[in-house]
Amino acid sequence: MPENLQPEMLYRVLGSTGERVSAIGVGGFHLASEGVDERLGIRIVRTAIDHGITFMDNCWDYNDGASEIRMGKALRDGYRDKAFLMTKIDGRSKKAAARQLDESLRRLQVDHIDLVQHHEVIRYEDPHRIFAEEGANAALVEARAAGKLRYIGFTGHKDTHIHLYMLEIAADHGCTFDAVLMPLNLMDAHYRSFEKQVLPQLVEQHIGVL
Repeated sequence: MPENLQPEMLYRVLGSTGERVSAIGVGGFHLASEGVDERLGIRIVRTAIDHGITFMDNCWDYNDGASEIRMGKALRDGYRDKAFLMTKIDGRSKKAAARQLDESLRRLQVDHIDLVQHHEVIRYEDPHRIFAEEGANAALVEARAAGKLRYIGFTGHKDTHIHLYMLEIAADHGCTFDAVLMPLNLMDAHYRSFEKQVLPQLVEQHIGVL
């Protein structure tokens, strides 16, 4: 549990995990975008944590790994203990997922990641590849048992039907995700609404909503 909860920041419990995380987080992609040098990237993360933002977002493929490397440097000097750290992997096979996770651990300079998510689940074949016998989820389950990660989720930004299908295939394999990331915005209600179609399912299953 992060140690820097502050009264001026809003916190919410993440699904059934019992973790209290800040209602806003720091995205990892821009930490290594063009025009952002390493010193600025580190300062962004540490300033956010100093002001009570605990949720840190990243991904294995952001800026060819540079985003994770910079966040890892920012989390030195005791900052790791104040953060809830999330990253995402793209690998769909067990072998690829395990390799990417180990790379993320090295880049972030941590012995475990709080939440690892299957990234960009946007095709109907993705759930089947992830939950195949030698699929990516098998790697994450093994990594969780080994203490390399604590929680498992998935992300997607395209189609409510794919999200619902991923939840269905997961249930068929006895899996309930800890968190799911999806787009929610003012225009969402007008076409394949994540708020109307996916959010109720996540609430019913006590899955953390990102």
